[in-house]
Amino acid sequence: MPDPVSSGALQLWGGHECTVNRVGDRWLDQTVLSGHQDRLDDLARFAELGVTALRYPVLWERVSPNRPDERDWAWSDQRLGELRRLNVRPIAGLIHHGSGPRYTDLLNPEFARGLATHAAAVSERYPWVEDFTPVNEPLTTARFSALYGHWYPHARDQRSFWTAMLNQIDGVRLSVRAIRAVNPAARLIQTEDLGQSHATPSLADQAAYENLRRWATWDLLSGAVTPAHPLWADLARHGLGDRLRAIADDPCPPDVIGVNHYLTSERLLDPRPGRYPPHAYGGNDRRRYADVEAARGLAAGPVGLENLLRQTWDRYGLPIAVTEAHNGCSRDEQMRWFHEAWAAGERLRGDGVPIEAVTAWALLGSHDWNSLLTRADGHYESGVFDLRGEGGPRATAMVPMLEALARGRTPDSPALDGQGWWRRDIRFHYPPVGRTPSRARPKATAPARRLLLGDTSDGLGAAVRDACRHRDIAFRETSSGPRAMRGRRESFWAVVGARPGALVAWRDGGSERLVVSVADAFSSNDADDAAAIVARTLSAGRLVHATDLEVTPSFAPDAADAALDLLLDGETGDWRVAGETLPEIDFYRLIADRLGVDARLVRRVDAVDPRRTVFADRASVWTADGRTLPLPSLDSAVARFLARLPRRAPARRRAALPGCELKGDALASELIAAE
Repeated sequence: MPDPVSSGALQLWGGHECTVNRVGDRWLDQTVLSGHQDRLDDLARFAELGVTALRYPVLWERVSPNRPDERDWAWSDQRLGELRRLNVRPIAGLIHHGSGPRYTDLLNPEFARGLATHAAAVSERYPWVEDFTPVNEPLTTARFSALYGHWYPHARDQRSFWTAMLNQIDGVRLSVRAIRAVNPAARLIQTEDLGQSHATPSLADQAAYENLRRWATWDLLSGAVTPAHPLWADLARHGLGDRLRAIADDPCPPDVIGVNHYLTSERLLDPRPGRYPPHAYGGNDRRRYADVEAARGLAAGPVGLENLLRQTWDRYGLPIAVTEAHNGCSRDEQMRWFHEAWAAGERLRGDGVPIEAVTAWALLGSHDWNSLLTRADGHYESGVFDLRGEGGPRATAMVPMLEALARGRTPDSPALDGQGWWRRDIRFHYPPVGRTPSRARPKATAPARRLLLGDTSDGLGAAVRDACRHRDIAFRETSSGPRAMRGRRESFWAVVGARPGALVAWRDGGSERLVVSVADAFSSNDADDAAAIVARTLSAGRLVHATDLEVTPSFAPDAADAALDLLLDGETGDWRVAGETLPEIDFYRLIADRLGVDARLVRRVDAVDPRRTVFADRASVWTADGRTLPLPSLDSAVARFLARLPRRAPARRRAALPGCELKGDALASELIAAE
């Protein structure tokens, strides 16, 4: 097999989420959170994927956290040495969404020189390293740190924003100069998040400004921001004209433009009140407007990565790499997103656009990005490897797909038969803005492989059916139970049947079995669900009685998604998917809290009390051997459970459990905010 670099094929690069950022006096280090800090063998896992290069941290905050003249190279020495042994080229990152060590920050006049001193030390320590990203996403980091105030130093004004931006640009320029003094062949791979802003007509000027500003990182480094550039006046009015002249007179154009692109990168701006949730509204110094994902509200849909890469090539004429391609979603959606990026890269190469690589980012997943790293609440999105559960990083279905792409083969997975949510009507969370363009007739494709799904009459079975529909996984339903279904497996890639407290699946003709036990499932589409009864009873202002017995509430849709992910990953054997374990009474009080009702409506009783609303008995807690896959947080699960709860329960349930008589429809939807 020819080496991908020498053969001129599209390369597979990789990278683990390695941000070190600061919020107030709290530091968040993704390398520590993922456990990669202490797992050298992760690098062999990455190499086996077929990656030719790895974006890798040699971060200023980690090497010199306390004093600029005190450096600890032990961790970097071992890791970079191992990458060299594995014949994987490191792309050394020096700042990754950070503000530098505690003795500096993005607004410090000495920030750039300090970073350059670190860059020189890195290059002298590792003179064989040729690829560098001194600062990851300068524009994005400046926005989050000095315009929106999310990250340190928490500024919120235009002058601070542009000062932070220019400090990072100068940091890149001075760092590259210091690096090339040691290694003249060193390349600058400059990354930035690239999207596009769309707007209703009255906000066209704001969208135009943002679509100009998105190029600022590469325009500045290329020396293009001169008095003739549209951004010049904006920066000059903040007293930054002399700094712009110095940058333009001594540019440092990238050798490779690194495009990071996410489903959130393209935005829709809309000033109309009431069309979007309150948290979506912000604005500039003149107008208030909503800023939401274009995929969720733009009728025509986003322009997409391929068009953005063409725009980049037309603007700069430089080699390009997709340096981050990651989707924090279900396994099939993760695979579809990356596969689309790879296909776009190959099409562009066929048109003569020099796309060097597509990067599998967040190889180990990411932590707390749901809050833009402003909170450390344990939120985790899996990546190519899944860190949840025991046994270290677990290879997902992303692994064989990446291995195939890296080696020039066509990946084969039922997950790729469907379309991503961003290409289907389920993408709309808001009333569509604009017109949907007429679409050409889709090309004929092979029929999607189907999954055979058994009885879906209970909450867990129904959750699997709904998950398949939402995830565009083709399936056929049958009323047969798991045992009878095995004889009908030959025309399906897998069969799945529900039984009390578990899902049972057979893959590829039934030779391999997967059993997924679900601890204490609760569901919003099961009329007999005790959690639903509790919610309706509390919303009606009536008492609920509970015990101190421990339960493990597991939201059925989360359990169904986890089971489908495990099935796509090719897992077999016994698995347990479970939420958090807590006393029954605390679970009901969490429901009360999410409803906005007085938690004192939940009263403690003994297990034998006839008034008890039984969620689960102690004996029902799963105790079998097997591996465990934790589910998303219970707080998040309860919020989504309540948001999906039908407005009115069937009357037949009123006498089913003592003390849980229902009184009409008092569930106030405005108090239930789904995450």
